[in-house]
Amino acid sequence: MTKTSSVSMVISSPNLIEKRFPGLYSFWKFSRPHTIIGTSLSVLGMYLIAIGEFRQFSGFNFSLLALFWSWLACIGGNIYIVGLNQLEDIEIDRINKPDLPLAAREYSPFKAQIIVGIAGILALTIAAFQGYYLLGMVTISLLLGTAYSLPPIRLKRFPFWAAFCIFTVRGIIVNLGLYLHLSWILSGKSISSIPIITPAVWALTLFVLVFTVAIAIFKDIPDLEGDRQFQINTLTIKLGTVTVFNLSRSILTVCYFSMILGSFLLRSSVNPVFLGFSHLVLLTVLWWGSFQVDLSNKQSITGFYQFIWKLFFLEYLIFPLSCLLT
Repeated sequence: MTKTSSVSMVISSPNLIEKRFPGLYSFWKFSRPHTIIGTSLSVLGMYLIAIGEFRQFSGFNFSLLALFWSWLACIGGNIYIVGLNQLEDIEIDRINKPDLPLAAREYSPFKAQIIVGIAGILALTIAAFQGYYLLGMVTISLLLGTAYSLPPIRLKRFPFWAAFCIFTVRGIIVNLGLYLHLSWILSGKSISSIPIITPAVWALTLFVLVFTVAIAIFKDIPDLEGDRQFQINTLTIKLGTVTVFNLSRSILTVCYFSMILGSFLLRSSVNPVFLGFSHLVLLTVLWWGSFQVDLSNKQSITGFYQFIWKLFFLEYLIFPLSCLLT
C-alpha cells in the first residue's frame, strides 16, 4: 500500500487545526486542498516561466503584486467550482467522501451556497480589475465548472464530457491564460504588444493536458460505489477498475516519455539534461508506486490518486526550474 500523502493526512486525521479551529478546518476540507495546491503551483509555475522568458526583473515588486492578485482570483474560482460540485453531490459524497463538510453535515447547503457565491464573485471581480486575459481565463473556467456540476447540463454524468471539462480547464485554459496574463504584465501592459506563447509553454501545456486526462479518469475509481448507486456513468463503471487503472498509468507513462524525448528539442528554452533526467526519475517512481496498489482496497487506491497529484504538483516546480537553469 502506498504511503498516505501529507495532504490526505491533514484531511483524514485529527490534528491541531481541527481541534482548535474546527470552522477553518471545515473550510479547508470544503476547498479541496489538493486542488488548491495544484492551482497555486500552476500560478507560480507560469509566473516563473514568464520571468525566465522575459528575464525581466525591473518592476519585480509590481509583478509580484500582480502574481498575488492572479493567485487570489484563481483560488476564488477554484473554491467556486469544487464547492458547486459538492452542493450537487451531497448524497453521493455521503457514500464516497463522507468526511466532506456537506456530507458530514458540518455545513448547511445554504452556508455552502453563500461561500460558493462569494468565491465566484470575488474571482470575477479581481480578474476584471487585473486585465482581460485573466478575466477571460476565469470566466471560461467558471462556465465549464458550472456546466460540469449543475443540472440540467451536469456534464459529469458523461465520461467524455466530464474529462473534457477537467483537462480543458486544468490543461489548457489555466496554463495559457495565466502565461498570457503574466507576460502582458511583464511587458508593461502594452496594448500593442500581444504576448507570444513560446514552445516551452506549449510543451508544458500539452504535458499537463494529457496528465490531467489521466487524473480525470482515475478520480472515479475510488468513487465506484456511490457513482453506481446514483447512476453516474463513469469510465470505471463501463470498463472496470483494472482497465481504467492501467489506462491511467499508460497515459502518464506517455507523458513522461514524451517530456524526456522532447527535452532536447526544447534545449533553447530549458536545461535538457535536468528536465530529461528528472522526468526519468519520476517515471520510475510512478511505476514503482503503481505496483504497491491494492485495487481491492479503496484506501490504497485513494492513496495512489493523491500520489498522482503529487507528481502533478512537481511538474510546476521542475519545468519552470529547468527554464530558469537555461
